[in-house]
Amino acid sequence: MNDRSAETDGTAAGEAPGRRGLARYARPALIAGIVVAVVCAALLVIIFLLDTFNATVYSVDGKDVADATDEARAIRDTYAGVRIGSIIFLIAGLLAALAGGFLLYRTRNDVPRVEEDDDGLEWDYDDLAGE
Repeated sequence: MNDRSAETDGTAAGEAPGRRGLARYARPALIAGIVVAVVCAALLVIIFLLDTFNATVYSVDGKDVADATDEARAIRDTYAGVRIGSIIFLIAGLLAALAGGFLLYRTRNDVPRVEEDDDGLEWDYDDLAGE
């Protein structure tokens, strides 16, 4: 895209005309939010399985993980920080994905970017095939 065409439509070179402001960050926010949410959900499942395993191993001797002893409390709180952090990041990832999805939905009818060469001509299959 040459400098004159960028000045006429009011966008910077390489920027899609239909994506201005926050809308240009919508797709990366959607993808990052989904990835973070999936990773945090998997981490929460792993933490649940580890907590279940620890409680099972602790209760072999007839003890209960719900007891008020220091040892039972230490077992219950083993993954508390990771669990809370994972929940916070899960919520943040879901909010980012929702915001990105909303912005993509809101700007879905904007004019898409047309790929042009420096002469302003569009290339199609016939031009590339030499026909």
